Amino acid sequence: MQNLNFHTYNFRFKNSENKVSIFDPIRKKFIVLQPEEWVRQHCIQFLIQEKGYPKSLINVEKELIINSLKKRYDIVVYNTDGSIYLIVECKAPKIKIDQHSFDQIARYNLKLNATYLMVTNGLNHYYCQMDFDKERYIFLKEIPDYNK
Repeated sequence: MQNLNFHTYNFRFKNSENKVSIFDPIRKKFIVLQPEEWVRQHCIQFLIQEKGYPKSLINVEKELIINSLKKRYDIVVYNTDGSIYLIVECKAPKIKIDQHSFDQIARYNLKLNATYLMVTNGLNHYYCQMDFDKERYIFLKEIPDYNK
């Protein structure tokens, strides 16, 4: 897998039936290693190790219904009260982050109401804070560290 624009983290891998899998500490199981999963696992480690978010507040790859369509978010970080603090949309490194990527996470956020959004392809990371009053997002240099 290609190097990403994250720190270097230690991962657990296994080979099975000529497929490499990576251990997901949130789902507590091995997941077949695809380019998007490589980005997702780096992002999970970034949130835990760099930003200090507790594993217990992170959720990965869950289904949500938007306009009667089934969608899956990549990563959600909850507040301790159960509301959603952050949504992360992960793309494979070869996928360019564009307006479509932001439209996708904005649609998810209509349902989830997160305070912060992150979109990454592992090479480029974009962070936003929601301004619900003005119905827009404000781009940030980074997302806040966990400080609850």
